Amino acid sequence: MATATLIARHQVDDYAAWRSVFEEVEGLRQEYGCTSKQVMTNPDDKNDVFILHTFPTLEQAQGFATSDALREAMGRAGVQGAPRIEIAVEA
Repeated sequence: MATATLIARHQVDDYAAWRSVFEEVEGLRQEYGCTSKQVMTNPDDKNDVFILHTFPTLEQAQGFATSDALREAMGRAGVQGAPRIEIAVEA
């Protein structure tokens, strides 16, 4: 089965505050089987955040993306508006 990569992009109120919450939800990522993560920012705006998560299956990526716990964490982290989340599978 092909691995799945979740690609998220969102604006945050304050990168440092967002990053703190991002680190707090490591257990949630593990619960859904996340095998790697990468955080990047727009070089012109550190509050414009790009995140890559890799999961063993599409179902695990979808479960993580739609989890209530993730939605709650994004609210606490100061995510502005709805994040853009896309999932791609290994070809």
